[in-house]
Amino acid sequence: MAGKAVISLTTGLEDPERVTVALLVAVGAAEQGRPTLMFLTKEATRLALDGVATGIACDGCPPLADLMTRYAKAGGTFLVCPLCFDSRKLDQRQLIGGAELGGTVPMWQWIGDEGATTFSY
Repeated sequence: MAGKAVISLTTGLEDPERVTVALLVAVGAAEQGRPTLMFLTKEATRLALDGVATGIACDGCPPLADLMTRYAKAGGTFLVCPLCFDSRKLDQRQLIGGAELGGTVPMWQWIGDEGATTFSY
């Protein structure tokens, strides 16, 4: 089995190019068979809500919705910071498939003793 990958993202649609790059890295890892987790904090928590990750960041960039679909199809998951999520008064019932609330302890539990390659955006 390929090693795990964790992509930490703090930015939401206020910087769609950063979101696109983080998703491209996550999709690349997941499609190569790596267990992949995106840890969403701050404004990135909104991306885990149904219908939010839409649009195209730049000329030639893939649509965010397509990247989200590819990521889910490849088995990628989202861990959404509950403090950030709750402080924005977001609705858990609108979380997309593959997304769950969880903080740093669940992230470290997911990583486990084998470690993970990490990226932060």
